[in-house]
Amino acid sequence: MSKNSKSSSGVWQSLFAPLTIVIALIAAILIFQNVLGNPVNFEGGNNKGHPLQGNLLGLMYKGGVIVPILITIIITLLIFTVERAITLSRVKGKARLNAFVSNLQQMLAEDRIEDAIVACDKQKGSLANVMKAGLTRYRALQHDKELEKDQKITSMKQAIEEATALELPVLSRNMVMLSTIASISVLVGLIGTVIGMIRAFAALAQSGAPDALALSTGISEALVNTAFGITGSTLAIIFFNLFSSRIDDYVFKIDEAGFSLTQTFAASVRS
Repeated sequence: MSKNSKSSSGVWQSLFAPLTIVIALIAAILIFQNVLGNPVNFEGGNNKGHPLQGNLLGLMYKGGVIVPILITIIITLLIFTVERAITLSRVKGKARLNAFVSNLQQMLAEDRIEDAIVACDKQKGSLANVMKAGLTRYRALQHDKELEKDQKITSMKQAIEEATALELPVLSRNMVMLSTIASISVLVGLIGTVIGMIRAFAALAQSGAPDALALSTGISEALVNTAFGITGSTLAIIFFNLFSSRIDDYVFKIDEAGFSLTQTFAASVRS
């Protein structure tokens, strides 16, 4: 990969999160105004009135100004979930990891290092990248007549560790967004809930007959924001734990394969 392509990739990765949030916010505002706030969802064709009985869209619109923020959070969550799913699928590579590692071990036993490197190029993914770096160093150290056995083994370990360090950011990228959403979604929903309850109590505190419309609007705002906040947080926690489990599994396989390669190299090197 050229320096220009790497630079472009880095710029895109740095802009992905803010662009996602901006796009999600614009989409959320449009959904709030044109879908939830559509006059057909309300009595008398006016979104300032009561929602039609059983109309959930109108009820969600009554959640107030916090609803677009919560919709933004949920849309952002869905985008990052799709991004993580696609990225981790690519990280895995083409063939099953266990079958790929077994194939490499067989090639190593037969000293077919070049064939193993070609297999890594075909497999692609993080594990293949680490193994390719290790195999390349493996062959170079086999022909090195100056280094001692311990130095060769140390060099082998270093090559694998460096390759692994380059792959880890790809595995964990944007995971912080999922954990952040899991934390703030409930808090943002709670803000909307408090605002709704303030309005509800303000309606009850009026002298004379309470304002029924203001009371129902405040209660709706409180319940809708609570529901949105809990939904966003729950989904974020589920996806974060799911992806974390997959990442831990990949890292374990990378470490296991790297250790196996180092042990095989150590056994083949003469003192």
